[in-house]
This record gives sequence, C-alpha cells and structure tokens, in this order.
Amino acid sequence: METLRFDRHRRLRQTANLRAMVRETHLHVDDLIYPIFVVEGSGVKREVPSMPGIYQFSLDRLNEEMDEVVQLGIKSLIVFGVPAEKDEVGSQAYCEHGIVQRAIRQMKENYPDIVVIADTCLCEYTSHGHCGVVENEQVLNDPSLELLVKTAVSQAKAGADIIAPSNMMDGFVAAIRRGLDEAGFINVPIMSYAIKYASAFYGPFRDAADSAPQFGDRKTYQMDPANRREAFREAESDVREGADFLMVKPALSYLDIIRDIKNHFHLPIVAYNVSGEYSMVKAAAQNGWINEKDIVMEMLISMKRAGADLIMTYFAKDAARWLNE
Repeated sequence: METLRFDRHRRLRQTANLRAMVRETHLHVDDLIYPIFVVEGSGVKREVPSMPGIYQFSLDRLNEEMDEVVQLGIKSLIVFGVPAEKDEVGSQAYCEHGIVQRAIRQMKENYPDIVVIADTCLCEYTSHGHCGVVENEQVLNDPSLELLVKTAVSQAKAGADIIAPSNMMDGFVAAIRRGLDEAGFINVPIMSYAIKYASAFYGPFRDAADSAPQFGDRKTYQMDPANRREAFREAESDVREGADFLMVKPALSYLDIIRDIKNHFHLPIVAYNVSGEYSMVKAAAQNGWINEKDIVMEMLISMKRAGADLIMTYFAKDAARWLNE
C-alpha cells in the first residue's frame, strides 16, 4: 500500500453541502416550460388516460391550472389546442376565435407576466391528422407553409409571446418569420422544433391532442432516429432562416444530439421531455417499481448536463414542487 498511488475523488463527496458546493449542473424552476391542453366546452377538466396527472381544460376551468402554475413559480408554458371541429386544411388552427387564440387571450389578460408559447402546427386541427396540406395521401410542403404562416400570425395577434412551429415542413421558419414581420410582429421570437425525430415516444401526446394520423405516418417530414449529421442540416437551416431557439425532440434518447447542437450553435437550446418519457415513468412509479422523484430529477438534470438551457416537460409542476421544498 505504501507505493500505491491513486486520486482521492471521494473527498469532494463527503457531505451534502460539499457535494452541492462542487455540483457542476443545476436545475431551476426558470428552466421549465409546462405544456397545457385546452378544449372546447365548459366545465371540462379531463385527465388524459395515458398521461396520469395531465388534463385537458375548457377555458372556464383554465384559470384553476394557471393559478397553480403561477403559484409554483413556473414562468413559461406552451399551449396546445384541441378543437371541436376539424377539416382537411385545419382552419381552426388560424381562426381568430379558435380555441388556442381564445386561450392565449385569456392567459395574457389574467396572467400578463407569464410567457405564453404557442405551438404552431396543423395536426390537431386537420381531419387527416397530418401537419400540413394533404393531396393523394402526400403531405405537400409549400402549400402547408401558407397555412402555418396564417396560424402563427393569428397566435401572435392573440398575444402569444413566442411562436413554436413543430410541423417540420422545409422553410417553415423563413415563411413564419416573414409573415410575422409583415404583420408587424418583428419582436415575436420563433422557438423552432428544429430537430424533431419521427419517434414512438409521442404516442400519449396523440391521445391528449387527438392528433394521431389517420393514414400512414410522419416519416416523410420528421427525422429518422438513426440520423445524427442530419440534425446539423436541420439546425443550420433554421438558424439561417431566423430561429431564436432550437429545440430537440424527444430528449432522453437524443441526449447526444442535444450536446452536438449545444456545441455548434449559440442559440438557446430547448429539450422536449415528451409524453412517452413522462408516461413510462408515471406507470412505473404507480406500480411501485421506481422512486418517481429521484428518477424525474435525474432525467431532467441529464438534459441540462447534455446542454439544454430549457426543458419542456409534463413534469414541470412536480419538479417545481420538489425544487421548492
């Protein structure tokens, strides 16, 4: 033993305060973005069966959720709309009196300080469930851009602080940026779902947003999970076109991509901790197989460590409670 030389790494792990002193990565309530689903009707607070603890709210009950979000110190949320009627071109997505537009107005009127992010897509509003205009079962890129611009402008008019296009059409950032600028919204940022993989982890969200495609899948416009270099091409395009944030979705299986994007681009990076990641943890916790709090906090810190500046997560309220303890 006298000649054995090695490093004493455990010296810095002896107590909780010492570990906190040398901790390299931190998670704050300010890092969290909470998703909210709004539906038509009245008196609705309906739990999503595949997402325990996540609800759809009608506007007359929305303030109940907003009060809790604000009380927990969460400062930003993203709103998804579930319209009562759908059609081929998703007209409720850009209707002045659409469910999301009304929800945004209500949020900003009652909670002016909270940052309201509008998801800009068509899949919740189209009868076929795809994120654009469909012809002969093909999703058409350029005609879809016109509708996405109308949607973004209508959301900005309603008061959205940030536009978050999630449709993965080529040129969507350029088109929306020009549309917002021409409508006088030059100061409304774009949080681009720049790197969105065609993932099986989205299943529960499609229950929550009633947005499952009625034929085929989304692999012609969302990315192949096997591809890494393609993420750079997608991000470079969006940066060039005027994006203000870059998002990677999903998060857990794509931590390598989050780190790659963080290393190469200087915009704020957002990780979307998606519905399937949420539901798996909830299901395991309800069966007593895992410690939910420890698992969730470890997951979220892994996203921060990978390079995320912000995390969009259904665990936002739970995490805020735990961080505030």
